[in-house]
Amino acid sequence: MTTSQLAQNRKPGAARREGRPGIALTVIAACQLMVVLDATIVNIALPHIQDALKFSTTDLTWVVSAYTLTFGGLLLLGGRAGDILGRRRVFMTGILLFTLASLLGGFAQEPWQLLAARALQGVGGAIASPTSLALITTTFPEGPERNRAFGVFAAVSAGGGAIGLLAGGMLTEWLDWRWVLFVNVPIGILIAFLTPLYISESERHPGRFDIAGALTSTLGMASLVYGFIRASEEGWSDSLTMGSFGAAVVLLLAFALIESRAKEPITPLKMFADRNRSGSYVIMLSLAAAMFGMFFFIVLFVQNVLDYTPIEAGLAFLPVTVAIVAGAGISQRLLPALGPKPFMVTGSALVALGLGWQTLISPDSSYVGGVLGPMLLFGFGMGLNFVTLTLTAVSGVAQHEAGAASGLLNATQQVGGSLGLSILTTVFGTASRDEGKEQMADFMANASPEQKAAFAKTGELPAPWGHEVLAEGISTAFLPAVAMALLALVIALVVVRVRKSDMEALSGTASAAGPAGG
Repeated sequence: MTTSQLAQNRKPGAARREGRPGIALTVIAACQLMVVLDATIVNIALPHIQDALKFSTTDLTWVVSAYTLTFGGLLLLGGRAGDILGRRRVFMTGILLFTLASLLGGFAQEPWQLLAARALQGVGGAIASPTSLALITTTFPEGPERNRAFGVFAAVSAGGGAIGLLAGGMLTEWLDWRWVLFVNVPIGILIAFLTPLYISESERHPGRFDIAGALTSTLGMASLVYGFIRASEEGWSDSLTMGSFGAAVVLLLAFALIESRAKEPITPLKMFADRNRSGSYVIMLSLAAAMFGMFFFIVLFVQNVLDYTPIEAGLAFLPVTVAIVAGAGISQRLLPALGPKPFMVTGSALVALGLGWQTLISPDSSYVGGVLGPMLLFGFGMGLNFVTLTLTAVSGVAQHEAGAASGLLNATQQVGGSLGLSILTTVFGTASRDEGKEQMADFMANASPEQKAAFAKTGELPAPWGHEVLAEGISTAFLPAVAMALLALVIALVVVRVRKSDMEALSGTASAAGPAGG
């Protein structure tokens, strides 16, 4: 048969080179890695960005927040767009938008230009990320094959943050901070080129966008995240902080009311009727909140206390990536036999233990004794959970609602991370300010004239006083992180229940792909 005949016989929207699921999964996973990685790749480059574009210290936080706010706030809309317009089409749109924004950000000459580009990156990521997960549900049949695909996807999602820290350190130290953005451009172009070759278009489900639901959910989550970020900077009594929380409550209540009455809701509330799926969302929210904080504060510790270079700081996080991948691999293999609950319980317990260990950090802590051990426990526990939560959240969802389900799962991870980091930063600020008062008195009594002159110029306490302040703030900030992990453990113990139908679906023996929840 000639090439032209093959093209004529191919169904509209079919991949030009069908039958290569390995390549299709690689393309999908590459997209997810690029999107997740971008949440952390700029962290290590922030001091260089501040010097180059003359950011104030307060405004510098928005280089991270501009991305997470738009990413977390628009994920639900991105998932719904894939259901209605076709997932491959929306996937490619998100990738190209993300790539363009990365290029613009790399060329930024003013702070507002970089912040606008970071926000646009978040929009592109919000379109592409939930669609990429939904493409797995439509590309791979439910059972062992889909479980393996989810295992790869979850490992990439969980390890992307640590990989971003390593990549950010390498690019910043070897090239320039702008390359933490430029690196996305060739990758994004390659993904956009390969997508129509190896991924088929999904069936389009005629409908209309739930504009009211999309606006209230996006603005509500953005207001909630902004409220916590504002509280970490200005305090809880700040009028704008309180106004943001008030707006978030009103908008999210309006969202719930709209969704309960909409004929085609952006988030079908019936998905929450399944206690396993609802529990998985809460666990994801809690663990992501702890994870974002762990990455952020350990980066501060290894660079500012242990005096690691950017690339050394990135390399310090490689073990947590290995631990995450190991945990994901074990859970993926044993999940059909044991079910999800043992992995949720064990994983959450290990995360809590790792975070509890990190509350003991002090200026005298070494990398091996104070950082590596807790990170390995934390990473392995997260790996056990990510595969399990991903499968539980989307298993049994109707095909036309897969985008909404995956969008909600991604939203809980991103919004949970943003909220958690803001809460931990608020605790960090309070503890470090209190410790700073004590250290300041000791500094004024014992510092040399040269040290006092340097402090007058920079306003920052030098070592060992500054190290004491930072370590006290970090160790205290991990206390609410432990509470978040314990909440996930309680949900796993009390809420999640495994049924025979769940086990059959995970083993690929279910007779029909009906809804998982009752």
